[in-house]
Amino acid sequence: MKYRTIGTDPKTRREVSVLALGAMLFGSVTDEETSYAVLDRFVEAGGTFIDTSDNYAFWVDGGLGGHSEALLGRWRRSRGVGDEIVIATKVGGRPLAPGTSYTDNPEGLSAKVIRESAERSRELLGVEKLDLLYAHIEDRTVPLRETVEGFAALVEEGTVGMLGASNHAAWRVERARAVAAAAGLPGYEVLQYQHSLLRPRFDIPQPLFRDGNLGAAGPDLLDYVRAEQDLALVAYSPLLGGSYTREDKPFWPDYDHPGNPRRLAVLREIAAECDATPNQVVLAWQLGHDLPIVPLAGASSVAQLDENLAAVDLELSAEQRARLDGAH
Repeated sequence: MKYRTIGTDPKTRREVSVLALGAMLFGSVTDEETSYAVLDRFVEAGGTFIDTSDNYAFWVDGGLGGHSEALLGRWRRSRGVGDEIVIATKVGGRPLAPGTSYTDNPEGLSAKVIRESAERSRELLGVEKLDLLYAHIEDRTVPLRETVEGFAALVEEGTVGMLGASNHAAWRVERARAVAAAAGLPGYEVLQYQHSLLRPRFDIPQPLFRDGNLGAAGPDLLDYVRAEQDLALVAYSPLLGGSYTREDKPFWPDYDHPGNPRRLAVLREIAAECDATPNQVVLAWQLGHDLPIVPLAGASSVAQLDENLAAVDLELSAEQRARLDGAH
């Protein structure tokens, strides 16, 4: 395994594995035995960065979520896992009532919700401190300063380490960071967005998000990360739900981009040259990017995880990277 540092504050920054493990479906779609096996293998391979959320996976049973955090808590206790493993979780997107969702009835990002949700997550995970806490989705009904101060209070109390934002417009991230900086408060240091080799169309909103295609890292967000030296990008769904390799999993509608067929063809050419899978090439492309990107990939089996782990040691040549970047 290889490692990188996220965060800049010496008191809260952490060294994490360059590949993060997504635990979204652990304890729900992925049963406990399989979830434990994947987690054990990840740690055995040197993995130290695991991602979850307080609302995972509410859509499976129409409930409120918490399945993933609860499973990770049980796994931690059963294995004696301590703070050597960095667990990131999120608040803001948990439904307020069964049968609803974050698109129509989210918990939001008020100071009260941030505190109560963080406490619930700490209890489920069985930790004294949340290593990294994200604002999961935007909440424009609450004054931004209240949200910023709500998160900062938890950092200052020592119950949260780093702060992050996911699925926000780039200008909202910048405004929140500016509010925090002006007040001398800790602000967002880690951004989590959907990012992969293929490019989405931003004129087709993703149905998962209320405010258009805010889930994907567009040119403005990537330019922002490049300009701000203290930011890191955690790239979720880097393998696009298995669409690179599985014919039964077509690409999402917003990936009907005119440049993507050529990009996909070049990906397959380079995978053959490297004796690797397309998934491994996509992950290696992100790992070797000029931006500080941490791919966040889920796995529903140890075999899937092992395929992903092999990408850590796959080195693409400058010529191969240029072909991937130039295909359009």
